[in-house]
Amino acid sequence: MNGRRFSSLAFSLAIPLLFLSGCGAPIGDTTQSAPATAPTGSAATSPATSAATATQAASQGTDGTTTSGDTVQCGYLADGTAAKPVSPPSSTAQATGTVSFVMHMDAGDVTLTMDRSKAPCTVNSFESLADQGYFDDTSCHRLAPDFVLQCGDPTATGRGGPGYRYADELTGTETYPYGTLAMANAGPNTNGSQFFIIIADGVRLAPSYTVFGSVDAAGMQVIEAIAAQGGVDPSNAQGSAPKEGGHIKAVAEVNG
Repeated sequence: MNGRRFSSLAFSLAIPLLFLSGCGAPIGDTTQSAPATAPTGSAATSPATSAATATQAASQGTDGTTTSGDTVQCGYLADGTAAKPVSPPSSTAQATGTVSFVMHMDAGDVTLTMDRSKAPCTVNSFESLADQGYFDDTSCHRLAPDFVLQCGDPTATGRGGPGYRYADELTGTETYPYGTLAMANAGPNTNGSQFFIIIADGVRLAPSYTVFGSVDAAGMQVIEAIAAQGGVDPSNAQGSAPKEGGHIKAVAEVNG
């Protein structure tokens, strides 16, 4: 099985790959024809800058980051109740190099390689959550056929988050090819813990989701095996929990 499928879905508007890290507003519209209208919390009013732009400027960024040499100062703002006990990350994030993690799933091991230079605050958050066991013994909650596998919510409802949010790290030129690892959100600057993996070729999304890494070929075979089993509600074209294999036993840093 080559696992490669071409998506017939052309997403010209922001798709609500959403989490909700509080208990107030409902999760955004899960249709694929409109962007979310109910973001979590009070999103930042200033537009986010890319980490690369901020690093080049070496100054205060409009996304709440400041840079100094190989590090970035990130803003992690309290937002709702954490779905699982966890502390916010350090505000100082490395802005160079890569780091890899293995998701040990029921279906097999999936290696995620993350680029700190492109999304230092996102990678820093993921590292912190993984180190604290936040992703351990959780389940991916959304498999959308020929689109994405979405994970990172310990409640497996699509509404859980880590109790904080942080700004997007975007250039405005993001693309989302097969194997892309990116952050789900509930609108601008509402990143938390939920992430998604693109599982088909030809998916087109608005550049509204922070890309922070990719999945290697072997890992995508595991993801494709999960996708091949389908979701628990195949009548829901927008996705449902995977039937089999979507449980994450643990997430560990490679050589960490």
